[in-house]
Amino acid sequence: MSTATAPFPTKTHRDENFPVASRLIARPLRAPVLAFYRFVRAADDVADSDALSPEAKLARLAAMERALRAGDAAEPLAAALHDADARFGAGIEEACTLLDAFRQDAVKSRYADWEELLAYCRRSADPVGRFLLRLHGESRTAQPSADALCSALQILNHLQDLVKDRAALERVYLPVPWMAEAGGEGAFFDPAAAARRRAILDAALDRVDDLLARAAELPARVRSRRLAAESAVTLALARRLAAKLRVGDPVATRVALGKRDFAAAFAGVPRALATSADAADYAVVKRVVAGSGSSFKLGMAAQAAPRRRANYALYAFCRVVDDIADGAAPLVEKRAFLDAWRREIDALPGAPTHPIGRELARAMRAYDLPHAEFHAILDGMESDGRPRVRIPDAAAFDLYCRRVAGAVGALSIRIFGAPDAHDFALVLGRTLQVVNVLRDIDEDAAIERVYVPLDRLAALGIADGPAQAMVADPRFPEACEALAAQARAGFAEADRMLAGLDRRALKPAILMMEGYRALFAKLEARGYSRRGALVRLTKLEKARLLLSALRSRP
Repeated sequence: MSTATAPFPTKTHRDENFPVASRLIARPLRAPVLAFYRFVRAADDVADSDALSPEAKLARLAAMERALRAGDAAEPLAAALHDADARFGAGIEEACTLLDAFRQDAVKSRYADWEELLAYCRRSADPVGRFLLRLHGESRTAQPSADALCSALQILNHLQDLVKDRAALERVYLPVPWMAEAGGEGAFFDPAAAARRRAILDAALDRVDDLLARAAELPARVRSRRLAAESAVTLALARRLAAKLRVGDPVATRVALGKRDFAAAFAGVPRALATSADAADYAVVKRVVAGSGSSFKLGMAAQAAPRRRANYALYAFCRVVDDIADGAAPLVEKRAFLDAWRREIDALPGAPTHPIGRELARAMRAYDLPHAEFHAILDGMESDGRPRVRIPDAAAFDLYCRRVAGAVGALSIRIFGAPDAHDFALVLGRTLQVVNVLRDIDEDAAIERVYVPLDRLAALGIADGPAQAMVADPRFPEACEALAAQARAGFAEADRMLAGLDRRALKPAILMMEGYRALFAKLEARGYSRRGALVRLTKLEKARLLLSALRSRP
C-alpha cells in the first residue's frame, strides 16, 4: 500500500444514494467527475478506516493532499484529479477542503449543536456542489442553493446511517444536546424508545426541509441543461429520502431509496427544467400549504391568484416558525432558528435569502405588510417554544393571542385588500385562537402546555402542576366554559363589526370565521367534560364552506 494514499475506494459511484457522473452529465465532463469522486472516496475511506489510528489517518490524509497538489505520478488517484484540475480548472481546491473535513472525522466523534454540524457539512459536502459548478463554468449565483442541497444530502446520509456510524466508527452526527432531549445518547438509540426518538428525528428533518427549500431554485439557477437535470434528480431524491425518514425509523431498520424513487425522480426532470427560479419559490410555499390540514387553507383557496400567493407566503412563514416552536430541538437551538427568521424579516423586502422570504418580500411590496407584525408572530413562537408553557393571567393571554393570531389577522386583511378592517382582524384573531385553545387542550397538555390563564384556574382551586393532571381536574371544564363564553362574544362582535366593512374583500376571513364557528359548535355540542379525539371539520364540511365561497368569489 502506498504511504500517501488509501487503497482504491471501497465503493464506486454506482453505490451512492444519489447520482454521480450519470448520463445526465455531458460525456467530456464525466471523467473529471469520476476522478474527483475516486480521490475523495479513497480519502473518506482513510478517515473511516478501523485499521488506522487517528494519528495514522491524519498522516495519510496529509500525504494525499501533498500528492494531489504536486500531481505525484506515483499516486494514480491524486495524479488523475490534478490533471483534471489542470484541464478544467476545478477539483484541487474543493478536494482539499474535503480533506480538511476528513481530518476532522479522524479525531472528532460528537457535535455540540446544529451550527457545528452545518459547519462540518460546509467542508464535507458543499465542496462537491462547488466543484460541479466550477466544472460547468457556472456563476456564483447558483452557489447558495447548491450548498444547501449538498448539506441536506449529507445530513440525510447521517440520519440514514446513524446506527452504522455509531457501531463502526464510534461517530454520531446528530448533536449531543438533541439526543439529550430524548434522555441521552443511550436512550435515543434504545430500540424501545421509538416515540422519543421520532420527535428528535422529525426536528432534524425540519432543518433538512429548510435546506431543501433553499435548494429548490438550483435547477433554474444553472445554465447547463444537463447540470440542471442532474440537480433536479438529486433534489427530488433528497425529498423522497426525507419523506421516507419521516415514516421509517433509521435506528430500527435501514431506510433507503428504491428503484421506484429513482424512476420518479428522473420522470420529473422535464417539469423541473421548465420551472423558473420565481416559480420554484412559489412551489416551496405551495408545498408547505399542501402539507397542512389547517382551516386557514379554506380562506386562502377563496382568493384571486395574486392575493392567494401572498397569503400562501404568510401561511408558509407561520407554519415553519410554528414547527420550530413545536419541535423537539433544544430550546437554545429553537431560539437560534427563530433569530435567523428575525434576520430574514429585517432584510425584507430588499435582501431575502430564503424562498419563503422572497415570497414575503413580493407580498410586502404589493400590500405594505409591516415588519412589526412578523416580529410579533416570532415573539409568540418564542413563548410557545419553551419546554413548559403557562399563561399567568388574562393580560398575558390577551398578549399571547395578539401575537400568534392578531398579527396574522393584521397582515392578512392587508392582503385581502381591506386594511381598514384592522380592529376586526384583531377581534377575529383572538376569537379563533380561543377556539384553538379549547380544541387542543389535551394535545397541548401532552407537551406541557396549558393556555387557560393560571389566575382563572387558581380561582377554581386548580394549582399549577403537571399539565395533564391540571386538565384532568374535574373543575377544569368550568374554566373552559368561561373561555367558550369569550369565543361566543368574539364571534358576535366580529359579526357586528362586519356590518360596516367590505364583506366582498373580507370573504376569505369570513370563510375562516365560519369554519371556526362550525368547529366551535362541535366543541360546544361535545362539551368540555368528556374530551376525547381532536375535534375537526370533516372534508365534506370544509368542501361545503369552500363551495359556498367560490360561488360568490369576485
